Amino acid sequence: MIDLKTPAYKRASFALALGSFLVFCNLYLFQPMLPLMANEFSATATEVNWLLAAGTLSLAVMLVPWAVGSEVIGRRRVMLISLFLLPVVGLLMLGAENLLMLSLARAGMGAALAGFAAVAVAYMAEEFTPRALMVAVGGYISANSLGGIVGRLAGGFISDHWGWQTAVISMALFSLVIALLVWKLLPPQQHFVARKGQLRLHTQSVIQHLRKPVLWYSMLIGGVNFALFVNLYTVMGFRLVAEPYSVPVSWASMIFLCYLTGTLSAKFSGRWSQSYNPTTGMIIGTTVSVIGMWVAAIETIPAMMTGLMLISSGAFFTHSLAYAWVSQKATTAKATATALYLVHYYAGGSLGGFYLIACWQYGAWQGVLLGGTVLYGVIYLLCLRLMSKEKVAVKEKAAAKDIQPAA
Repeated sequence: MIDLKTPAYKRASFALALGSFLVFCNLYLFQPMLPLMANEFSATATEVNWLLAAGTLSLAVMLVPWAVGSEVIGRRRVMLISLFLLPVVGLLMLGAENLLMLSLARAGMGAALAGFAAVAVAYMAEEFTPRALMVAVGGYISANSLGGIVGRLAGGFISDHWGWQTAVISMALFSLVIALLVWKLLPPQQHFVARKGQLRLHTQSVIQHLRKPVLWYSMLIGGVNFALFVNLYTVMGFRLVAEPYSVPVSWASMIFLCYLTGTLSAKFSGRWSQSYNPTTGMIIGTTVSVIGMWVAAIETIPAMMTGLMLISSGAFFTHSLAYAWVSQKATTAKATATALYLVHYYAGGSLGGFYLIACWQYGAWQGVLLGGTVLYGVIYLLCLRLMSKEKVAVKEKAAAKDIQPAA
């Protein structure tokens, strides 16, 4: 098993972080462009949101199929196929003539991205020691946030000065370079065992995972958390380019630098989980995000930026803990379990966009505050239920050990 501070760990964790970085660069390239694209296609905020939602929703739908495929052909092969599809699908976007075609192309991008996202943590769970896994997941999710920042900044600045087509071409070329680096660095799997011709078994694994409250509640937490986090940024983008601020799209995209606090908190989550209860950490992360949403209500740009930094740090901390929780608590079919978590995560992000944008259109930031507070309340309830179910599971495990006959 790959342990901390070994050459294999450094090489594998760096390769996985690069892949994660690239996935999120591509996934969020269009998010800062939404106000610009609304003008270009004469569309409403809700209609143009499909450029983001189509990618995240198709990613969510394709996660389990990719995970099932990885049980047959291996995690590494699936991740590489996924990464090498990115420049191909990216260049196909250039043929889009209207918003519908471009949204469909973005759906194709989401489907390609799903391969890497579905199995990266399962690769780590199978190849890394438990101690190395928790730290590696934190670093992997930190790379998520860095990729999201770079992708959004690139999308905002390049599209504002040279058009969205130039942004797409640049990202496609960058994707090819990173895919080649990951192919060169990522070690072959040593502990993977193929399970061919067992589609029924995979289906049963999905059902079993969803029937375990300690898994399903954490998946729901991840979904609602992401629904709030990513779409609070989307709404803030529309808020800044509108009156009275009228900030250019390229400058409005700078809000995504606030993700850097999430990069730090995600990295810290691995250390937290080694010493403290992960569910308690999820509650703390959610509380930090709630405070950030209310701070962002203050009508000054510094207050908005401070609020976004708090939202990011809390959301990534919660996400990292919930994601690692699923990979640990799933005793079988780990790739399927982590893929199911991400299904909830990205489906939440897709649906949450329409919810919060509607709150924005009908009630401005006050409407967003009301709608967001409702969803944060749901996360608190889920955390309390998860904590309760975990206590029951621990007691049942201890009781079973006590009645087990001596060998």
